[in-house]
Amino acid sequence: MYRLTNSIQHYAWGSPTAIPALLGTEATGEPVAEAWFGAHASAPSRCLRDDGSAGSALPEVIAADAAAVLGADVEARFGAQLPYLLKVIAADSPLSLQVHPHVGRAREGFDEEEAAGVPLDAPHRSFRDRNHKPELVYALTRFEALCGFRAPRRAAELLDGLDAPLAKELRAMLDAQPSAAGIEAVFERLLRPATRPSADEVAEVAAACEARLAAGSPSPRADRTVVRLREAYPGDPGVVTSLLLNPVTLQPGDALFVPAGGVHAYLSGLGIEVMASSDNVLRAGLTPKHVDVDELLRNVDYVAAPPIRIAPETFHGATRVYYAPVDDFELSVTRAVDGAAHPLPGRGPRVLLCLEGRLVVSSENDGDLELTQGGAAFVPASDGPLRVRGDGVLVQADVP
Repeated sequence: MYRLTNSIQHYAWGSPTAIPALLGTEATGEPVAEAWFGAHASAPSRCLRDDGSAGSALPEVIAADAAAVLGADVEARFGAQLPYLLKVIAADSPLSLQVHPHVGRAREGFDEEEAAGVPLDAPHRSFRDRNHKPELVYALTRFEALCGFRAPRRAAELLDGLDAPLAKELRAMLDAQPSAAGIEAVFERLLRPATRPSADEVAEVAAACEARLAAGSPSPRADRTVVRLREAYPGDPGVVTSLLLNPVTLQPGDALFVPAGGVHAYLSGLGIEVMASSDNVLRAGLTPKHVDVDELLRNVDYVAAPPIRIAPETFHGATRVYYAPVDDFELSVTRAVDGAAHPLPGRGPRVLLCLEGRLVVSSENDGDLELTQGGAAFVPASDGPLRVRGDGVLVQADVP
């Protein structure tokens, strides 16, 4: 077992306090949006030496003996790489309207940008690797998001009665095509550079939502979201696009799965994310970062569907396992109490993160490792089954 460092991402939407408080690190006043635990080339974790200094990067540890570290099954399915990435995410303000690509398009897009000579770290690059990025978010606090498209008739109802020319036009489009094709037409009307509304048109829709709120809106949540997004990103068409999307509220312990092709935007909250090991994000708005509308539209799934909430299954009483409908990862959360030892699920390479308390993780082939709040570890497949004892909460990412 190896203790792990994390890599911090200081995106503007991050909370200056939530992740430092969770991981037990100093808050500097700078936004801390994400902490990464994994082997992605953009920001790999490092394995700590016994004296606490950073040693080899996790990809180097894997490459040195992939068969032992990953296990034969994982190596055969995914090659000599860790197939998932574990993150802590803390959104203090809404972040981008985005889609993650399907694996076939990720490979094509990456190769195209490589052939064009676009540097991997270029701000305008859309594909930073050749992988898809389905993801699961597990809420540690109340977590607000938009995810997937509403039913076309419901989106039309939300636009009805708004005293703004753009809202009336979009409502007429959905009335004419109350189907996925209608949602696609409205979505493209709002986002494509040739047809996107002006900042004034967006402001008119937001003002109409604000007026409806003041008058006693039948859909206050949708109207509040529009007003909130206008405050964060005035004039951005994503403000109006939110009326097409499902609102999601997760309470602590709830989990949401976002498939590749699923349009979404996280609005606020602290959570754990586990995803395929990728940094491919296609954005269309609600962000100061690079926007690639054409590529997002090429990947988005327009079928209206409710958000995919993952109900946990209980393992040996103390562990809740969240099985995502993908081969790349699964997530489990174990609450250990009174020092009793609990077996952990999973096999192959595992990443562990202690969320609270003090815990001792025991492996069949490599002894014990103590973790306190904010401490993380990587467990090779060769270490065998794990048990945890103590008082605290442990998150584990592993491969199904």
